[in-house]
Amino acid sequence: MPRGVLGLNSAQFKEYLRFIANRRCQQIGLDEMFPGVTNPFPWMAEMIDLKKEKNFFETRVTEYQTGGALSWD
Repeated sequence: MPRGVLGLNSAQFKEYLRFIANRRCQQIGLDEMFPGVTNPFPWMAEMIDLKKEKNFFETRVTEYQTGGALSWD
């Protein structure tokens, strides 16, 4: 991306990749590889961190509660 794409330049994208690398390291209990890096695209984190809803047709039957396990109060 030497010329950038849709408002993203190479420096911002490089910093974002380093931010993601630090985040993955933290998730598996390792130290950050690139200390001091911040997220240049906070709106992307908001989109990525949202809990994804499951597609009804792609889930397994064992993932649902049975009628006997529900509380009707």
